[in-house]
Amino acid sequence: MKKSVLTRYRVMAYVTGVLLILLCLGMIAKYLLDLDGAADFTRVVSIAHGWLYVIYLVFAFDLGAKAKWPVRKQLWVLLAGTVPTAAFFVERNVSREVESKIAERSPAVAEA
Repeated sequence: MKKSVLTRYRVMAYVTGVLLILLCLGMIAKYLLDLDGAADFTRVVSIAHGWLYVIYLVFAFDLGAKAKWPVRKQLWVLLAGTVPTAAFFVERNVSREVESKIAERSPAVAEA
C-alpha cells in the first residue's frame, strides 16, 4: 500500500471533520441564536460538506480495500464523516495502524 492513499484519506477526513463542525456551529447560530446570515452560511457549508463527503467516502473505501479491513471497520470509518469530531479520532487511529503496516512492509534502511 502506498503512503499517498493514506495521505488522501487523512486530508479528506480533516476537511470533512472541519466542515461538519462548522455546519453544527452554523445550525446553532441559525436556530438557537437567530443570527442574520447564518442561513446562508449553513447552506454553503452543508453543500460543501455533502460533496466533499462523497470524495471522503471514495478515499476511505479505497484505503479500507487496500488495507483489507473487515466490513464493520470499513463502515465505521465511512460513517465517521457524519458524526461531529469523530473523523478526527478515527483518522488518528487509522493513520497509526496503516503507518505501522507500511513501516513493517518497507525494508529497513541500512545505517551508513
